[in-house]
Amino acid sequence: MTPPAAIEVKAITDTAGVTVPDPLAAPIKSNEIYGRRRKTEKSQWGVAAPANSFNFRHYSYEDKPKAKRWDHRITPEALNRKGNSLKEAAKYLGKSGLISLGGGLPSSEYFPFDSLSLKVPSVGHFTEPETQTSGVILTAGKHDLVQDKSIFDIATAFNYGQGTGSAQLLRWIVEHTEMVHRPQYQDWKCTMSIGSTSALDMAFRMLTRPGDVILSEEYTFSAAVETARPMGVRVAGVSVDEEGLLPSSLNDILSTWDEKIRGARKPFLLYTVPTGQNPTGATQSLERRKAIYALAQKHDLIIIEDEPYYFLQMQPYTGPNTPDVPPPASHAEFLQSLVPSYLSFDTDGRVMRLDSFSKVLAPGSRIGWVTASEQLVSCYQKHADVSTQGPSGISQLVVWKLLDEHWGHEGYLDWLIHIRMAYTQRRDIILAACEKYLPKSIVSWKPPMAGMFHWLKIEYKKHPQASSKTIEELEEQIFLKVIDHGAMIMRGSWFYASHEEEHDALFFRATYAAAPGEKIEEAIRRVGEALRGEFGLEQ
Repeated sequence: MTPPAAIEVKAITDTAGVTVPDPLAAPIKSNEIYGRRRKTEKSQWGVAAPANSFNFRHYSYEDKPKAKRWDHRITPEALNRKGNSLKEAAKYLGKSGLISLGGGLPSSEYFPFDSLSLKVPSVGHFTEPETQTSGVILTAGKHDLVQDKSIFDIATAFNYGQGTGSAQLLRWIVEHTEMVHRPQYQDWKCTMSIGSTSALDMAFRMLTRPGDVILSEEYTFSAAVETARPMGVRVAGVSVDEEGLLPSSLNDILSTWDEKIRGARKPFLLYTVPTGQNPTGATQSLERRKAIYALAQKHDLIIIEDEPYYFLQMQPYTGPNTPDVPPPASHAEFLQSLVPSYLSFDTDGRVMRLDSFSKVLAPGSRIGWVTASEQLVSCYQKHADVSTQGPSGISQLVVWKLLDEHWGHEGYLDWLIHIRMAYTQRRDIILAACEKYLPKSIVSWKPPMAGMFHWLKIEYKKHPQASSKTIEELEEQIFLKVIDHGAMIMRGSWFYASHEEEHDALFFRATYAAAPGEKIEEAIRRVGEALRGEFGLEQ
């Protein structure tokens, strides 16, 4: 399939050169990106072809500052890593007439796959029933590149690749990043990951040493804590409110840090999920993000901006039994409705942004990407080349066929608007169910603006056994009571940034992502029934 009709230059041949855009021009529209791509040689797309994301950017960044250097923060392990020397030779594979007896790249004639076919939604017809009746079949052949049918094929994707990921998909990712975030310094780059959990593990290896402390929300993504702990790295929790991280708490921790009392050097790494935070569902406003970034400059922090839910920002919540807010009328309106990322106003290169297709396409794709300064991306790439390498070539080919050859950037934004509205509907269902079934005398909540999670605060001191049991005992008792009633919500203590710190609040996390609307409502009814029974309230 060619890109959408509004896009003039087809990705199949990829040979049409165009004028380099004016760096001071208005933002590139989604349907203009393909027409602005630079002319490329076929060797750019070959097996294990090296890819430099600088080559895929559309704007000039010469008027922007360069990123700070982070030699004082990067670990000796990362600084001393040389990467994979054998992959360095791959840059010569594109030389015309070269016969390679060098790299251990298996011949594609021994790949037992001739073609790969996928049925996917056509643009604007995204539901499962529509896909079944009007979906489009995409096919990748083994030798499409050699036969000039496509720039990505089985022979290329199913072979070894670079730690950056394939040039084909990396180009799409760079264009997407530039369109959405427009970074504000010269030497930013993208490289692919096998998902943000792996990227976070590698970032911690790059930037922390045993005995260090990193900062995060006081309730945070449990895998982040569990990743840091075996490295000998602790997490210090920063207080939160309905907008997430509190700048005053962050500044207080850093300004009063005593290495002797804390047993660790002053933290310089902040891990945050700014949008639809897991588990609290909080979304930092632009003003909140700028205040935190200013503190990062004051205290010389590196910010790991983990954003799996960035495009799950929903329509405003207007209350139960109110008319639905219509979807964004255009791509420009949709992008303008998103809270700007840290990356979009980072001028120092102190933000390491983690993106992923897991929450917007499929978790099993295991494709994400890292955007950061050239220095940090180079360290990450060298590590990937000798560990994870790039994401699965099969996954990359599947995702590229969908996003680049079929939907294009324009169709992908249509898809993101579609899932925005779907998640808005689910969010509204769980909120309406909470209003209907939960006892407000002991349960409170704030409507989430983004993400997948609804954070419920329980007034545990009103429990009949509050004077005789600890908060942890009451939490377990309530959790098991909800299970007995046929529902499950996650215990808030599972998301503590630090179990060493005192916690005087009881929370549970519910999700509206995993079940259809009628089951969400029934689950919340069962939760309400369990809570009334546990607290001795009338049913």
